[in-house]
Amino acid sequence: MSDPSLDTPAPATAFWRDGQTRRYLATAGVLAIGLIAGGYLLGNGLVRAKDADRAVTVRGLAERDVTADLATWTLSFSSTATDLATAQASADRDGAAIRAFFKQAGFPTADLQPTGVNVSQYTDNGVPRFTVRQRFALRTTDIQRAQAAARRQFDLVRQGVVLEDGSGINYSFTRLNAIKPEMVAAATKDARASAEQFAKDSGTSVGSIRSATQGYFSVMDRDATSGDDSGGGSWGMADTPFKKVRVVTTVQFSLN
Repeated sequence: MSDPSLDTPAPATAFWRDGQTRRYLATAGVLAIGLIAGGYLLGNGLVRAKDADRAVTVRGLAERDVTADLATWTLSFSSTATDLATAQASADRDGAAIRAFFKQAGFPTADLQPTGVNVSQYTDNGVPRFTVRQRFALRTTDIQRAQAAARRQFDLVRQGVVLEDGSGINYSFTRLNAIKPEMVAAATKDARASAEQFAKDSGTSVGSIRSATQGYFSVMDRDATSGDDSGGGSWGMADTPFKKVRVVTTVQFSLN
């Protein structure tokens, strides 16, 4: 006869009291919780990653009309004769005529300065030739006076002064740093307007700025045609004191 104690199943409480079983169950529970949490975090991370990809990159433009605050006028002239003394005397007369012209125009004497002189000699059909070249430069912040003088510069031609290539007036705007902050803000505002239009068309809304790049500031003649913004030129008539400052920014906005 078999032992009755061998055929009787162990009580359920004995199973749970077994230390090894409890360890197995605890490990399984931790793994289950970890899988659930990991799945949640992975899914939530994918959602966040997808949201992070929702962005738009646009460009903003800002332009401002300004007036030059510095005029630089270069005047080059020369005289040629068969002897150096005659060539020099002729060049001196042209120089005196130029000084008188600017004095009559109301410029201080210090505004006009000689910036170079050159003497060259060559032979033309056996006849020696001497050429004396001189260069003056006018630098002034009186833009209106410079413009008035530029309109009258043909008076020098009437006095026999012939200006060489390279002579001309150039207007510059030197206060760029003073207007940079406002122009960058305006360009950024313009970029946001473009982003908002894009968001409206796609059924979203614009969030914060994720990145931004400021372009180069350019200063060109206000009325220059495309490709014609170099300024200067013979007789100074190609340049103008009326300038246009331009900047383009590239901004990336997040989309909600």
